[in-house]
Amino acid sequence: MPIVDNEIKLDFKDVLIRPKRSTMKSRADVDLARKFAFRHAKKNFPEDVIPVIAANMDTVGTFEMAAVLAKHKLLTAIHKHYSVEEWRKFATAHESYLPYLAVSAGMVKKDSETMDQILQEFPQIPAICLDVANGYSEHFVEFVKEIREKHPEHIIIAGNVVTGEMVEQLILCGADIIKVGIGPGSVCTTRSKTGVGYPQVSAVLECADAAHGLKGHIISDGGCTCPGDIAKAFGAGADFVMLGGMFAGHDESGGELVERDGRMMKIFYGMSSSTAMKKHVGGVAEYRSSEGKTVEIPYRGKAKDTILDILGGLRSACTYVGAEKLKELPRRTTFIRVTQQLNPVFSKS
Repeated sequence: MPIVDNEIKLDFKDVLIRPKRSTMKSRADVDLARKFAFRHAKKNFPEDVIPVIAANMDTVGTFEMAAVLAKHKLLTAIHKHYSVEEWRKFATAHESYLPYLAVSAGMVKKDSETMDQILQEFPQIPAICLDVANGYSEHFVEFVKEIREKHPEHIIIAGNVVTGEMVEQLILCGADIIKVGIGPGSVCTTRSKTGVGYPQVSAVLECADAAHGLKGHIISDGGCTCPGDIAKAFGAGADFVMLGGMFAGHDESGGELVERDGRMMKIFYGMSSSTAMKKHVGGVAEYRSSEGKTVEIPYRGKAKDTILDILGGLRSACTYVGAEKLKELPRRTTFIRVTQQLNPVFSKS
């Protein structure tokens, strides 16, 4: 019979971080870089990496975005729809940025063949992002095992899941980093189409606990709308935070630039949307529905300003709780439950 879990589960909107006394003098004293040691992989990210990742969406995980993020020591999961020739052109111009990238692939044979060729030509790339909507299938577990056997030295990112037992299984089967999040994304409609999902803060808390016990790591993927949400994800135990909507709408983002009523807008869509499926596979198959939406968001100019805003917010969050390093933030975080995040009196109608 159906089971009801009555334990309260929390999302970003449900919590704030409680401030604590600190001896820190300045936000400039905060070290956002993290050094990692992975359970399986021999390769690693650069030691100065800041563990914020652009999502592997073709409107976000672009080469143009990767170039600006790498300058600031952030990571990009490059979307899987670039050709090998396009990778060659990027690598020729930006070889020093390759250590800040992950190559993405789904379970389609063509994806993995392209990925294999890219990794063979550019061994500086440390990571593989194996991305499926439903990481709970046994077929995906076997796929992770196969990729680990073929690429024993690479960092393997696998997901998405939201519960500890599946995090543990994927780590034990060869993944180093598990992507956590089902349905929280701004252009994801999985929850409305299927009724499936899990509040993101609780998912991160539970999955981080499961992963860290096995020397694994997790990415909080989806649901962040502002730098404060990113701080909460790290505070809940995420080792990395992946962003889609927050990196959309920029010059370096994909998506068409259009004018609406005198305002410049950019197209942004989920990778399970009908827009994405028409673009890449000819349309939505009859046996499934679209689980993403297409929106027009205000044009936001250069990504640099958004990057600096994110990094500034993270540094400030760390000073509020006395965390001199980003790695210390979970140990310094106490969440308090709230009914209201912001004063809405001057919010736009």
